[in-house]
Amino acid sequence: MARRLTATFLCMALLLAFSVAALAQQIIEPDYDTWNTLAERAEAALETGDETDAALEALREAIAARRTEFLAAESSHENRLDTLRAQIDALGPVPEEGLSEPSEIADRRTELNEQLTRLLAPQRAATEAFNRADGLVGELDDALRARQTDALLDLGPTPLNPALWPGAITHLTDTLGIIWGEFERAFRSETQLAQARANLPATILLLVIALALVLRGRVWMQRITAAVQDRSGAVGRVALGYIVSMTQVIVPVLGLFVLTRALMSTGVFGPRGAQVVEALTPAGVLFFGLIWLGSRIFPKGTRLASWFRLDDRMRKVGRFYTGAMGGVLALTVLFGALFLDGETPYDVDASTVLGFPILVLLGLVLYRLGRLLIRAVAVEAPTEGEVSQDGLRDKMTRLLGRALVVVGVFGPFMMAIGYAALAGATLFPAAVSLALIGFLVTLHRPISDVYALIFGGDTDQATEALVPVLISFFLGLASSPLFALIWGVRPAELRELWATFLAGVTLGETRISPIDFVTVIVVFLLLYALTRFIQGTLKSTILPKTRMDVGGRNAITSGVGYVGIFLAGLIAITAAGIDLSNLAIFASALAVGVGFGLQTIVSNFVSGIILLIERPISEGDWIEVGGQMGYVRDISVRSTRIETFDRTDVIVPNADLVSGTVTNWTRGNLTGRVIVPVGVAYGTDTRRVEAILREIAEAHPMVALSPAPAVLFQGFGADSLDFEIRAILRDVNWVLSVKSDMNHEIARRFTEEEIEIPFAQRDIWLRNPEALRGEEAKATTPPTPQQHPPAPPVSPELAGGDFGDD
Repeated sequence: MARRLTATFLCMALLLAFSVAALAQQIIEPDYDTWNTLAERAEAALETGDETDAALEALREAIAARRTEFLAAESSHENRLDTLRAQIDALGPVPEEGLSEPSEIADRRTELNEQLTRLLAPQRAATEAFNRADGLVGELDDALRARQTDALLDLGPTPLNPALWPGAITHLTDTLGIIWGEFERAFRSETQLAQARANLPATILLLVIALALVLRGRVWMQRITAAVQDRSGAVGRVALGYIVSMTQVIVPVLGLFVLTRALMSTGVFGPRGAQVVEALTPAGVLFFGLIWLGSRIFPKGTRLASWFRLDDRMRKVGRFYTGAMGGVLALTVLFGALFLDGETPYDVDASTVLGFPILVLLGLVLYRLGRLLIRAVAVEAPTEGEVSQDGLRDKMTRLLGRALVVVGVFGPFMMAIGYAALAGATLFPAAVSLALIGFLVTLHRPISDVYALIFGGDTDQATEALVPVLISFFLGLASSPLFALIWGVRPAELRELWATFLAGVTLGETRISPIDFVTVIVVFLLLYALTRFIQGTLKSTILPKTRMDVGGRNAITSGVGYVGIFLAGLIAITAAGIDLSNLAIFASALAVGVGFGLQTIVSNFVSGIILLIERPISEGDWIEVGGQMGYVRDISVRSTRIETFDRTDVIVPNADLVSGTVTNWTRGNLTGRVIVPVGVAYGTDTRRVEAILREIAEAHPMVALSPAPAVLFQGFGADSLDFEIRAILRDVNWVLSVKSDMNHEIARRFTEEEIEIPFAQRDIWLRNPEALRGEEAKATTPPTPQQHPPAPPVSPELAGGDFGDD
């Protein structure tokens, strides 16, 4: 039942994949008249350069939308065009000049060519419009980027000029005066006062709640977080504590939101005052968010694992500067709300002078944080003789610290010169990027804790596991658009990159897009799963009911797998609409590469196919090849795995099995011969020995009696009379055990029958023993009688030797 459900699901998934591919071919007919008007307007704007940045952005968005329509229309008739081309090809080639063809075929050819021309016209128009739109989008992006660069490099007034200070103070007092004037007008208005009195109970209640949440909410959430994290030893506490700790940001920010609603319910704030009040919530997000981030990166005590091995004092310094960075960023938000009237700067000189202290503070904070990161890496540096396990992390931390030091000095210096836009575009993105990097870093340990909770194990060990590291890596990769936006990349440019990615590449006359790759992957995976399902069904259900041996069943299963993978790849490419004929040049180059560089791999592949078809060896066979002996455990497309009797795996290329000499001990049947040699002393009754050995062989249960075992008197050896037992075994896999059993029985029977098994003996004769004693022995030792019989005559060839044997 489960297999039927799986097969049904796979079929439905395949139908869905083909349906999606078919929907992608829907026909879209663009309005080219409207498009021409829009394109001419954009060309005129680029030529004159009088349009504002907002107008150019609007034009760009409209042209990019039309470009997407043209891209879809470019391939809308592809299926019909393929059908017409196939019909024309089916009519055969056009006759050569001077030859004629039947009128029916000629008329049909003309009709099909006319249809093909009519369908190619809108496709070519869409292609031409797409190229024009793509070019205009690129020109608009270049123009906007050039304006953005000019604005960054615009030299303005220096905030160090004392002549600008009185004007800046005057503008500040004027702005505060505007807000105070809104207060006064509200208090003089009886209508607004009546509204304030009516909302007074609700306002007081909201103020009490807001102050409680802002002033005490973070402390309450810290205690709850500590209670969760103190459950030492419980897997999952890190992730749960991380989630609960986010309430240290949510609760105070919620308090600021309630405070904003309470202040706005009084009705005493005008447009400028309301703008400042509404900025309290985003400013609070930055302030409390960075305080929370500092407590996660530089934790207090040992309850949480720290990213850096710093002492408590240095971690406290890190928390202080991280919170200070949040305070400066929050102050920047309030400053912008105070000095911006809508989107128009209140005064450039005043904004430069009053904003200079904020940028100096931010530069100082970044500089100190950079120095702290460099010092953290120096603390973690391995001693001499040790190897750092976090070399990449240390290098990236050191690089980040040095970059912060440079930015912290560069930003205030450039603003002091007068490049206020460049300084702001350097310091603020650096601060926000640092916060985003810190947030991504803090995610790794909760991810590892969830991994340990799901798959078991310890959180500390899971931090080094592959899956959590890959998840953290892909999260960092997915956040790259956020970093691009932070550093001033326009959203339109990101969308352009995405559109270029979706448009794909052109090979020949075929455009291959990422959607095509996704279609290929999805269809291939579904068909591969179907192939595995069929293989499993054959292996476990169908083939065991046949009379085929194990090797044959494995060969059929493997062959179905190879054919299924090939068909899956072919069908997947066809479903994506990729024309393989346009890849003929690439295929030719690949064929040359196969002929020269991949010939060994191809040889092994073809040999693997031959092994599966001819089956000279099968899985489970006992073979000997290249001096290696063992059982065949797996025959793959490139090599064969042999398990030796030492329980080691030997990987043998398939080409060696096809072209080399292979001994298969169990091919076809398990019968085999055992040979047991034995020697007896000279003078033993040979017939009696033969009878004893025959009895031993016939008595063993593994020895086959037909043909009967044989005992052969091999000959007269140097030390013994040599005999051999030769017997056929029912299972050759037991040859060593049978040989051992027979040797034990031979030793026992020969002992009982008093038959001697000789062993080699040698007598050593010393020639000229006086030469071994040296010259001094000759002088001091008197001659002694000869202790050995005289040596036999020695031939001239052996006269120089000292030893001889009998």
